[in-house]
Amino acid sequence: MSTAVLLVGTRKGLWIGRSDATRKRWAWEGPAFRMNAVYSVCVDNRGDVPRLFAGVASEHWGPQVHRSDDLGRTWQETPSGAIRFPEDTGAVLENVWQIQPGLDDEPEVVYAGTQPSALFRSGDRGESFDLVRGLWDHPHRPQWAAGYGGQAVHTIVPDPVDRRRLTVAMSTGGVYQSVDDGGTWSPANNGIKAYFFPDPWPEFGQCVHKFAMHPAAPERFFAQNHHGVYRSDDAGGSWTSIADGLPSDFGFPIIVHPHKPESVYVFPLVADADRMPPGGKARVWRSEDAGESWYESGSGLPDDFYAAVMRDAMTTDGAERAGVYVGARDGSMFASNDEGESWTEVAGHLPDVLCVRAAVLS
Repeated sequence: MSTAVLLVGTRKGLWIGRSDATRKRWAWEGPAFRMNAVYSVCVDNRGDVPRLFAGVASEHWGPQVHRSDDLGRTWQETPSGAIRFPEDTGAVLENVWQIQPGLDDEPEVVYAGTQPSALFRSGDRGESFDLVRGLWDHPHRPQWAAGYGGQAVHTIVPDPVDRRRLTVAMSTGGVYQSVDDGGTWSPANNGIKAYFFPDPWPEFGQCVHKFAMHPAAPERFFAQNHHGVYRSDDAGGSWTSIADGLPSDFGFPIIVHPHKPESVYVFPLVADADRMPPGGKARVWRSEDAGESWYESGSGLPDDFYAAVMRDAMTTDGAERAGVYVGARDGSMFASNDEGESWTEVAGHLPDVLCVRAAVLS
């Protein structure tokens, strides 16, 4: 029997939804980490037992990575913190913005992206992490600036074909890529516009909000930028705008269908100075041809809706008939069990939703 699990990280804790494979009715538990902000969640199903992760920020104790091997019923943490900056860096961990499993055949490897912008790697399935010095020591680092939400590595994408290629994105700074297993890094922002700079086409400094890759097509990336939606067909070597057909090019999340590499979803907002959905209507926009055209998906989603959806608050669950999930800053949680064709509100009045992850597990 399959079980669907839905992790919803908020500013006041973590809620966990559970359903059967139909994903029609959800039972909720929580909050775990009560009154603590949960900036990142992860479902790692590579091992014999699925492991959940949560990047939790306590105003008193600071940030910590928690893990669970019983689908969130109990949680463990590493004494003194799983992620710590080496003393010589002079840096202090402020937040854990991303937790990302490594490749399928390296089940002990887990990555974490942090604020300040840094990449950490674990070789013991998240019990401890080491700083990836190649990115931290990059000569551009002193020029990476803070975006509105901080200065952080928020996206980590391992390449399933070229095992030495690893790509990250940060706000601000843009996309950076290593082709030698994290030893050295180069910016990969050619074609991504930074309209707020005197030179709008800089080598780095872009405010990339999120990017995504499908493992069956690792040469193709999709990115939602601070005003801009882009595709790369050469693994980040160059980017082309695919914003035509959308009501706005501003937004935060972008996700790829788990089985259809050319099917991509976004949640547009009007602009950086007007962070509401166009027309005050909650709408997911989908392309089935890699961004060449877009159509609106709104059946079951509300009108008179003025909340934003953050970069990690939209996800899919990997099922054959994929589920798609959207959490908003007003505490609404929407789910689709038919790949985004229709939607149901499965939770409401939660605190500000920061991140969402889902999986269907055997």
